[in-house]
Amino acid sequence: MSPLYTFDDLLSRELLDAGHGKPARLAVIGHPVAHSSSPGMHQPALDALGIDARYIKVDVPPGHVAEAFSRMKALGFIGCNVTVPHKFEALAACDHIHPEARSLGAVNTIRFESDGLHGFNTDGPGFVRAISDDFELPLSAFNVLIAGAGGGAGQAIATQCALQGVPSLVLVNRTLEKLGPLAERLRALGPVTVVTVLSFDDPELKASCERCDLVVNTTSVGLKRGDGSPLPDGCLRSGLCVYDTIYRPAVTPLLAAANLAGSRTSNGLSLLLHQGVLAFQHWFPQTDPLPFMRAALLHSV
Repeated sequence: MSPLYTFDDLLSRELLDAGHGKPARLAVIGHPVAHSSSPGMHQPALDALGIDARYIKVDVPPGHVAEAFSRMKALGFIGCNVTVPHKFEALAACDHIHPEARSLGAVNTIRFESDGLHGFNTDGPGFVRAISDDFELPLSAFNVLIAGAGGGAGQAIATQCALQGVPSLVLVNRTLEKLGPLAERLRALGPVTVVTVLSFDDPELKASCERCDLVVNTTSVGLKRGDGSPLPDGCLRSGLCVYDTIYRPAVTPLLAAANLAGSRTSNGLSLLLHQGVLAFQHWFPQTDPLPFMRAALLHSV
């Protein structure tokens, strides 16, 4: 397990690099972020490709993302990944936003340049590749239900679903305030997609699950010990595809329930892999880190 750094460690190279042969020049920031497998995936690719850089994880409290970026840029970082709950803050902090990231409504990859911060989102495109790999069908073939659609990852994946033209898309969230504007945006982006909005306690949720082919959990429920499933009993069935964007633990309560129900399941390791490959290529164009990252993740499981 790679060491965990804090926001205060971003004050000097001495704090970051003491005892290490390579300089920290890439990172993942989040809160919490101790569980992240990103360093174990990116570092082998950096080493295999002969890039003189270390990839670290930094716990950054909410409200400090822009300052963290400023410190990293001053320290000569190439870029960083952004995980929960910072993807909206990251979007606001960018000087230049890639059109795809603007469409997806969140940023998960930063590249530091002389003219400022360039923001990208690799969650959506990475998700397309992950679903195709794991369930052997294109995303556009599925009627999709997204649990936690109001969050950064949820909005990015929902937007990607609309862009891919899925037949129907059910957005589920604890609070509905975030979903109204999102639903309108998705209807404009993907006019062939029928978009429905529900809360977790809506009695229509079970019926909506029955009409779906793919259920995607983008909430953090299942990340902590003692968590239950984000979906109520009766929402899962045989033949349903269930994807949990959480990858540690490998089998969340949702996936355990889905396995019992006879559903096909997969976790967020494949999304981590494919969004990571795309992020790496934003920092180092014309490289192919996929085989090194895939081998590292398989070794870590």
